[in-house]
Order: sequence, then structure tokens, then C-alpha cells
Amino acid sequence: MSSSSAPAAEPAALRPRRLLLAAGGTLIVLTYLLLVILQPTELAGGMGSVAALVSLIGFLGGGALLVAGILPMLSTSSLVVMPLGIALNIAIGQLAGSLGLQIYLDAIGTVLVAVLAGPAAGAATGAISNAIWGLFNPFALPFAAGAALIGLLAGLAAKHGLFRRVYTAAGAGLVTGAIGGLVAAPVAVFMFGAAGTPGTNAIIAVFRSLGDKLLLAATKQGLLSDSLDKIVVFVLVALIVHALPQRAVRQFPFARTQRVIGGRGGGRSAARGNDAGTA
Repeated sequence: MSSSSAPAAEPAALRPRRLLLAAGGTLIVLTYLLLVILQPTELAGGMGSVAALVSLIGFLGGGALLVAGILPMLSTSSLVVMPLGIALNIAIGQLAGSLGLQIYLDAIGTVLVAVLAGPAAGAATGAISNAIWGLFNPFALPFAAGAALIGLLAGLAAKHGLFRRVYTAAGAGLVTGAIGGLVAAPVAVFMFGAAGTPGTNAIIAVFRSLGDKLLLAATKQGLLSDSLDKIVVFVLVALIVHALPQRAVRQFPFARTQRVIGGRGGGRSAARGNDAGTA
């Protein structure tokens, strides 16, 4: 009797988690669409505006819902690596921005978490990183939706084995960066007049001098800079993960069951285990 009821109990336990994941993702998407439609330029003034508070609540709340949905399924190692990923994003991204680079390098932590802990953990890391970063850098806040998307796509790439080789990781980075650039361009134009780092501004100026309108120029710049940025980030993360001892990588259920670096990972027995990242 007990054995026959067990299969039905597991989907019932997963349902609330999936609802939290769906709610978190929906809140992040709706906040992004609200910013693009309303184009609240006062957001650039800092955290005192209503638009900034709404954005903070939307992105941070969406990230929190994602975390709440995956939390029961995460291993201790995954819980430890998420704050590390957030810290890496903010620290490296702030440094790259202050140096005026043409790439951002603000998704290294997000992609690392996504590869080790899965798409949901990567999406939550990306959204929360930009929400926290936005407390002292308002330009980062409205890009939280794009950061969550990067984490999701990186986790899916890892799930399909694209981080097992450096060249496939680079290809995944190219596609992810192109998608991310398309998502970020409207925010950059409508809310900040496409203002960015000196390096990205220079690229936009070149396209503008060729006759492109601002949105088209910013989109081309995003496709160029984001694609290059994500190629670099994905390759760096692939090298980092492959440099780690396999024993350390296998501490993460997603990395173990999906065999993100190849080799003998979990096998069939490990694949039956609970895995947050496959959600």
C-alpha cells in the first residue's frame, strides 16, 4: 500500500516548488516589460524614485521566489556557491565598468553557479546580483531580467553538455550573448539613452556615425559586446570548472547527474537522485 502511494506523493511535493519558480520567473519578466513600456528615466537618479523601488521589489522579489522554489532541492554546496557567485558578479563587473572595458564580465558568478547548480540557481543568482548591485549602481538594476536569462541559458547549456569542451562552451556563450544583447538593448536605450561604459559608448558612436538610429546602434553594440563578453565568460567558467578537482564538482547534484564536465559522473544511480538544476 505504501509503495503504491509513493509515486503520487512526489509530484504533489514538487508542485509548490514549480509554482514558486513560475511565479519568480513571471515577476522578473513582468518587471522587465514594465520598465521597457513605461521607460522611467528617473531610475538613473538612484534608489529614491518610485520606479527604482518597484524595480528593486520586482527583481529582488522574483529572485527570492526562485530561490525559495529551488532551496529545498539544493545541496549545501549549492547554497554556499550562490553568495560567492553574487559577490563575483558585483566585484568583477564593477571593476570592468570602472576600467571602461568593451565587455562587462559581470556574469562570471552567474554562469559558474548555473554550471554547478543548474539553470534555476543560475537565474536566481543573476537576478539577485543585479538587484543588490542596483543599491549603489542604479544602472545595474533594470538589467536583472537579462542577468536571470543568462543564468537560465548557461544552466541549460551545461545540462546539454556544452561545457565539456572549451569550443562548445564558446559557442554557447556566443548564442547566449546574442540573446542577452537583444534583451538588454531596449532597456539601455529607453532608460539610459544607451549610456554605458566608455568602451560601449564608443561602439555605439561608430554605428551612429554610419547612419543608424539609436536603438539599432545600441542593438548592434549589444550583439557585439554581449556576444564577445559571454564567449569570454563561458570559456573562463569552463576552464575554472575543469580545473577544479572532480570530487569537488561532484559535490553538486546537478553537475554530478548531468556530468557537466563529462567523464564518469553519476551514472544511472546518481541520475535518480534529487537535482535542483534540472527543474
